[in-house]
Amino acid sequence: MTQLSGEAAGLSSREDPSAHNVVQEKNIIVSEAARRRTFAIISHPDAGKTTLTEKFLLYAGQIAEAGAVKARSGRRQVTSDWMSMEQQRGISITSTVIQFTYRSHVINLLDTPGHRDFSEDTYRVLAAVDAAIMVLDAAKGIEAQTLKLFEVCAARRIPILTFINKYDRPGKEILELLDEIETQIGLKPTPVTWPVGIAGDFRGVVDRRSGLYIKYQKTARGAHEALEETSELGLATDITPAVLHQTQEELSLLEAVGADLDVDSFLEGKTTPLFVGSALTNFGVQHILDAVVDLAPAPCDKEDASGKKRSLAEPFSGFVFKIQANMDPAHRDNVAFVRVCSGCFQRGMVVTHEKSKKSFATKYATSVFGNDRSTIDTAYPGDVVGLVNAGDLSIGDSLYGESPVTYPPIPAFAPELFSYVTSKDVSKYKQFKKGLEQMAREGVVQVYNDLDPVPNPIIAAVGQMQFEVFSHRLINEFKVPVEIRPTKYHLIRKSDPQCIQMLQNVSGAKVVKDFRGETIVLIESPYWLSYIQSEYPEIFLTPVSQH
Repeated sequence: MTQLSGEAAGLSSREDPSAHNVVQEKNIIVSEAARRRTFAIISHPDAGKTTLTEKFLLYAGQIAEAGAVKARSGRRQVTSDWMSMEQQRGISITSTVIQFTYRSHVINLLDTPGHRDFSEDTYRVLAAVDAAIMVLDAAKGIEAQTLKLFEVCAARRIPILTFINKYDRPGKEILELLDEIETQIGLKPTPVTWPVGIAGDFRGVVDRRSGLYIKYQKTARGAHEALEETSELGLATDITPAVLHQTQEELSLLEAVGADLDVDSFLEGKTTPLFVGSALTNFGVQHILDAVVDLAPAPCDKEDASGKKRSLAEPFSGFVFKIQANMDPAHRDNVAFVRVCSGCFQRGMVVTHEKSKKSFATKYATSVFGNDRSTIDTAYPGDVVGLVNAGDLSIGDSLYGESPVTYPPIPAFAPELFSYVTSKDVSKYKQFKKGLEQMAREGVVQVYNDLDPVPNPIIAAVGQMQFEVFSHRLINEFKVPVEIRPTKYHLIRKSDPQCIQMLQNVSGAKVVKDFRGETIVLIESPYWLSYIQSEYPEIFLTPVSQH
């Protein structure tokens, strides 16, 4: 009997290892996903988003000294702004992906353009995050771009942390800012830290969780972590009786209205934990970075296009949310940024492109830190992998290792500006055509060709600066100077094949094809749209969805 049990045990030991290994691998994937925090920072231009990004790297120990906010003579460039045009103008006009570790967690920070002309790039990035930090200027509060970005976060059910920035400068009263957030955005603010002193006379904050007062000391140019001194609020020697009384009254008011941190309502998108500080002087930066680890959700099972959830532990899958060429001009390469949704990505593994059903090896996979990158061997759900020179990939494409999956597409956005573009150097037509294709694939502009035997390309954009970036990159990366001339078209619509045939001979409309070959209709003006709809009621026209 003992011998039989031994044989059974031996059989079990021969059969169990593979099953045990599978379970162990799945446990590792789930455990690694739990360590990930993938988020974006959204804001109106000049609210301090890029500065906050830089200071996160400082507090995470990734850089020894913070760079300047803007590229001024004699100062270092900010880590996340890598394009020469960004460094010249001191603004963020592309999204970047930065991965670093903090408190044993892997942080994937997807920095986004602040300028409204590049809001489409921001929208695409928001498809790849699990949370967002909304940065508000204490002097300006809620601004138009903030509202627009919040609508996208709300549509995607992305939890939002709020950081009231620039509180070291004169600004609005803190209670007024809270009211703006609740009335204009619809989120109930639940302050976690509360300022001591008015905007412009910022002494420090009270951490409402502990009740302790944290006093900050400035460092030269904010290049190093701010020194902190913690004490009981009532025992602080640097606070006048009037400021102490006002702070205590405000804290009592918050308690009375129930504006307390509630993680469940935050994750449900009903409340927003709020922090106050100054990214430039490093006041309050560590609080908001800690909140990313403590409050922001880890990656979870993601819904596919059919609404079915794909488990984190299933084999590798992901989707492309950004494509960027020539991040390294010396190599003139092309990087597709892939958000890992399930499984374990391993460099060299063969993955399948869902759209074409073609398989390819992932030999050149990178982890990104601004414009610097290094080879990545393994990645887990929540991570972003840069696939180098994966030329057939487009924004929104799904990838998988073993079991097929199709993730929801990332919608294109209706452009507002339409211009003809021609090369000033006819001898460089091949480079011109290649540049057009690359800019279209990246989403820098949308590119359309008419149906004439010799196509006359039209580029379209949300804002004028997209055209400037397009022109800048064509001359710098493809050595092709271009001429951009406005067209008479102002609206874009979709239609069915039968109506498209009719529209080719209708005044006020122009039938074109995008770079994927999809047929699109350009309309001269709202007047011509109304005319077509009244004169040709059988023609079916639908707007291009915004988000």
